Amino acid sequence: MMNFDLSVPHVLFLIFWCSMHDSELAEKMSKKGKNSSRSAKLKRPITDTQAEEDEKFACFSEETSHVDEDSDLSDSEESVFSGLEDSGSDSDEESFPELKLELDSGEGSSREDEPDGSSGGEGEKVKKDLKKSKKKLQPKSQTLSLKKVANEEKEGENGNLEPHSKTAQQPISVPKDEYEQDTSDEEDIRNTVGNIPMEWYKDYPHIGYDLNGKKIFKPIRNKDELDEFLDKMESPDYWRTVHDKVIGSDIKLTDEQVQLVHRLQKGQFGDVNFNQYEPAVDFFTHETMIHPVTNRPEDKRSFIPSLIEKEKVSKLVHAIKMGWIKPRRPKETAPQYYDLWAKEDSSAILGRHKMHVPAPKMKLPGHEESYNPPPEYLFSEEEKLAWEQQEPEERKLKFIPQKFSSLRTVPGFSRFIQDRFERCLDLYLCPRQRKMRVNVDPEDLIPKLPKPKDLQPFPTTLSLVYRGHTNLVRCISMSPSGQWLASGCDDCTVKLWEVSTARCLKTIKVEGAVKSIAWNPNPAFSLLAFSVEQSVILLNPFLGDKIVSNATDLLISSYVEPEEEKSQSVKWVSSEGEEFNQGFRITIRHPKHVKQVTWHGKGDYFASVLLDNGNMQVLIHQLSKRRSQCPFNKAKGLVQCVSFHPLRPFFFVATQRYVRVYNLIKQELTKKLVASCKWISSMDIHPGGDNIICGSYDSKLTWFDLDLSTKPYKVLRHHKKALRGVAFHKHYPLFASSSDDGSIIVCHGMVYNDLLQNPLIVPVKVLKGHEITRDLGVLDVLFHPTQPWVFSSGADSTIRLYT
Repeated sequence: MMNFDLSVPHVLFLIFWCSMHDSELAEKMSKKGKNSSRSAKLKRPITDTQAEEDEKFACFSEETSHVDEDSDLSDSEESVFSGLEDSGSDSDEESFPELKLELDSGEGSSREDEPDGSSGGEGEKVKKDLKKSKKKLQPKSQTLSLKKVANEEKEGENGNLEPHSKTAQQPISVPKDEYEQDTSDEEDIRNTVGNIPMEWYKDYPHIGYDLNGKKIFKPIRNKDELDEFLDKMESPDYWRTVHDKVIGSDIKLTDEQVQLVHRLQKGQFGDVNFNQYEPAVDFFTHETMIHPVTNRPEDKRSFIPSLIEKEKVSKLVHAIKMGWIKPRRPKETAPQYYDLWAKEDSSAILGRHKMHVPAPKMKLPGHEESYNPPPEYLFSEEEKLAWEQQEPEERKLKFIPQKFSSLRTVPGFSRFIQDRFERCLDLYLCPRQRKMRVNVDPEDLIPKLPKPKDLQPFPTTLSLVYRGHTNLVRCISMSPSGQWLASGCDDCTVKLWEVSTARCLKTIKVEGAVKSIAWNPNPAFSLLAFSVEQSVILLNPFLGDKIVSNATDLLISSYVEPEEEKSQSVKWVSSEGEEFNQGFRITIRHPKHVKQVTWHGKGDYFASVLLDNGNMQVLIHQLSKRRSQCPFNKAKGLVQCVSFHPLRPFFFVATQRYVRVYNLIKQELTKKLVASCKWISSMDIHPGGDNIICGSYDSKLTWFDLDLSTKPYKVLRHHKKALRGVAFHKHYPLFASSSDDGSIIVCHGMVYNDLLQNPLIVPVKVLKGHEITRDLGVLDVLFHPTQPWVFSSGADSTIRLYT
């Protein structure tokens, strides 16, 4: 047993409540008995209309009405969510929900038992008080529904309606959940992990933890990449489906959400109806209003000094007295000036004054500006017309000289303002700067080169002159032994000379001017090739060893024509009769004029350059098989000259501005050298094969180092006119260039085996002797194969040897 300490009022209240509860139970039992007796009295034969009504109102039977009463006894969803459960009220209706419905149902029974309207004593007062408190606590909708039920019960009692009719037994309407249609962001989050980055749980099966510390597992996604691909192909709503990582499911965007996304991507406002250009509402006008906006009287605290402010002011005064706070200085209203050069030292100021350049003075007036100039300064009609047609910048005088009889008749200067304005522009737009002269010894600027005496041997003096030609000697060539010299001239002759005596051994007449001549470099053959108009002629000169000459004829005669002749762009013709006796062996006829012939180092191949702008500019011929081919399918510019590499299977083709290096075995372009000149005229290759010199018509000689760069290593501008020929010596570190200025410049060009050391180029000698004829000087230059001698052919119909 538990002991309770109860006071007298508590005991009286419990006795009162128990008696009231017993009386209500008695009323309930009596009402139930009346209903059962009424239903017994109303039993009669069932008609069709009654059956229909019973079917219609079958849901309002005694059992269902009893269930509805019980369901009404439980708390509604609204009471749970609205906070009435935890409101902390001490009303009896909340504590005893059964009592709430018994009061409502007992109202009708009490009226039925007491039709005369007599009250039931103190019990009725308690009921009314509890009803008032119930009306205050319950929602409005619930109160209305309870009133409706009570009124219907009244009508049922007064009008003797059936208790099982629709009106009498309609259930109490349950209020809707106020959060059912809520679309706030907080309710969308299905899990309760909070707004954390979902990447934290990327490798875990759960997505976070709930309030109880239990894991919240991720929703099972059975979609793999194949299902994703099928949805992408088949689902029409794939483009508007988004996976929400927080919820863990796919969300299909509505049309409104898609339109919202489109608007935000375009930088528009999210709300369609938002007007960003609404007229501005002017809250405050410039006109002073008569009546104030607020007419609230002033507060009492506005008249009483503030104690807090007084304390702050006293602290500030104390700080100012102690010197902790310094009051603001009054602003100076006088204008302030600063020195632009205040930070400069005195030496800089003096230096600036020393560098001062005064403005150039105007030119003093001359005789042409006189009001009465001499007659020779006055313009004639032709000079006046020419002056008017010239541009203002090209005129020597800015005005036309005029003559007046006296100073009185001179009018005002019409261009005075314009002239002063131009003078002002010249003063402030034209920069003036004093150029500092650097006191440098000129000898220090010249690079330190070895003395020419240390670089000997090289040709210095004119030894022999080969005379006999009557026109321009275009080309010369040297035999491999160095004993014979061949020359081609515009007088339609080819002459063969003995080098040591300058004696002409043979003169061979041809049909046209000889543009190019080349001796076969193979000493086992005695063969000379030269170009005449559209033909290349191979000649056996029969000089020197007869065994070599006979071997050359034997090689040419041993050729056997193949059974199937392939079509060629050129025609090989064997010489016969008188031509054969002169030494002609083979004539190769080309479609265009030939301007150059050059041999390969082994003596079996030779190349020819044609005056053409197509792909037939270069042809390569093979002597042993009498076969010709065009190596290029496409023209890469106007070819000036070609040359074979002395050691490797490379072929050099010089166009106007570029030198292309081709690999004949791989049949591809290896390098493209960029010559810093406008028009290449000649080219030669160093015996080592890694350096090239090119002469140009703009009086430049460019040296290329193939191992270094595709741009020139050195550009020499020693000549004053166009270069016609360049040549390397085969054994000595010498190269020479010939020009239209009538000079030959011999340079020392040492190429080292060490790749890290650049070539040494030193000009050593300028050779002169040729006379300039028809604005042409030295047309070709050539070194002796073994001696440090140089040969030159000029426009003065002579060949000269310098030793």
